Amino acid sequence: MAIQKVLIANRGEIALRIHRACHEMGIETVAVHSTADADAMHVRLADHAVCIGPPPAGESYLNIPNIIAAAEISGADAIHPGYGFLSENAQFAEIVEAHDLIFIGPKPEHIRIMGDKIEAKTTAAKLGLPLVPGSPGPLTSVEEAKRIAAEIGYPVLIKAASGGGGRGMKVVPEESQLETLMQQAGSEAKAAFGDATVYMEKYLSDPRHIEFQIFGDGNGNAIHLGERDCSLQRRHQKVLEEAPSPVISAAQRADMGGIVAKAMADMGYRGAGTIEFLYEDERFYFIEMNTRLQVEHPVTEAITGLDLVREQIRIAEGHPLTLRQEDVEFRGHAIECRINAEHPRTFAPSPGLVKGYHAPGGMNVRVDSGLYAGYRVPPYYDSMIAKLIVWGHTREGALKRLRRALEEFVIDGVTTTIPLHKALLDDPEFQQGEYTIKWLEQWLASQDA
Repeated sequence: MAIQKVLIANRGEIALRIHRACHEMGIETVAVHSTADADAMHVRLADHAVCIGPPPAGESYLNIPNIIAAAEISGADAIHPGYGFLSENAQFAEIVEAHDLIFIGPKPEHIRIMGDKIEAKTTAAKLGLPLVPGSPGPLTSVEEAKRIAAEIGYPVLIKAASGGGGRGMKVVPEESQLETLMQQAGSEAKAAFGDATVYMEKYLSDPRHIEFQIFGDGNGNAIHLGERDCSLQRRHQKVLEEAPSPVISAAQRADMGGIVAKAMADMGYRGAGTIEFLYEDERFYFIEMNTRLQVEHPVTEAITGLDLVREQIRIAEGHPLTLRQEDVEFRGHAIECRINAEHPRTFAPSPGLVKGYHAPGGMNVRVDSGLYAGYRVPPYYDSMIAKLIVWGHTREGALKRLRRALEEFVIDGVTTTIPLHKALLDDPEFQQGEYTIKWLEQWLASQDA
């Protein structure tokens, strides 16, 4: 079925990104927005706009009845959830389809399976993905936890079965602290996600975070689009991503990519998805799957030449995949910097009026942002206000282009993390790609010493 009008159930740069893909395909767009986003760029550019509530996300962007009503009022025939908000809410996907609307995303049952960390781990094992050693399911008692920890060896990691972002996660260095930290993880998980269920994994001392982009057509066909290295993180939040990873060989990419593509084909997965791994001592360990488009999808687009949002829409319409695996070519190197309205050292949020704005340009420089001079960054949502993506024939060339682009980037009126990215580019270890998921926080601590 050809989609005629897409309601974009999101805001900010990703809403604008989806709008652009739709318009290039000749598809009308409907922007939904809170009262705080009435002047947002995606609202201004969309063919139709519907206000769905006041600033708090729970009363607007997470308000399913209001979003469905907006789709019906505007005559949309499909909904794209973007990332965050309702993008991985299986109930929302079911409600969308129950109203005879096309959900531009995975099948609801796959969102539900992969949204439960324990069920995701069980499913991954059945699909042949390598796992971090740990508990086979939820921890039911301290005694069971002690037995499993003794088998896999300390330190171990207690993790919330629901949610993410580092909440409900505790590193246990030795048995004497297990009971206390297990209780703390459960309490945090209950407070953050409404679910106190926790499980255990072997704690990897200093891994990298490597993720593979996949696409499935829902009919047993799937491909991978290579890996992204997302190891540069602060408090489990990604700061910079690059593709390909500086430490993954072409042979490793082909081997693990083949494994994840086969797993998704066997699952009958539909649409875009990301399989996330920890990588240590040249071994991959599955940690989770994101059943949506990722913030960092532009780096994959840069090295493959494939428009991932366009591909999502085509698959939702029932078309086969644009490419076969043998057609996928990886070219050059791409890096993405997340630009946040935050202090570059304290990371305190900095909402407010953008008094001046100039985006960098030139060959192979891309900026995904809804900013403009006179726009007021609201305090109610995630602080990311722009993504700077550069491409080069080599990683060294991409780094040089990134440095030049950061020097051109002007955002006046709010404090941003642009100075942080400039400082990172001066570090020899980063220049060599010698970083892990712990590296950035250690580097920040060294800067403050």
